[in-house]
Amino acid sequence: MALEDEFKEHAEKAKTLPAGTKDADKLVLYGLYKQATAGAVNTSRPGFFSPVERVKWDAWKAAEGKSKEEAMADYIAKVKQLQEVPSA
Repeated sequence: MALEDEFKEHAEKAKTLPAGTKDADKLVLYGLYKQATAGAVNTSRPGFFSPVERVKWDAWKAAEGKSKEEAMADYIAKVKQLQEVPSA
């Protein structure tokens, strides 16, 4: 399976992650997804009064420097890891 096809498949799987998935893990996924689909951060950091957008921007910035392929591979691995979390 091509990397891009697997990436799209796992992007769909990410929509059904366990309810207990931590926000920090979701932000990692968001940053990797943006890096894989849009490339490096191309906007300025949102202001203090946009806390949600600011945190999402920071997550995207954290993935900066990864190639599209690296970001896709890391995204796939993270989704797999989060799906394996045992339910309590």
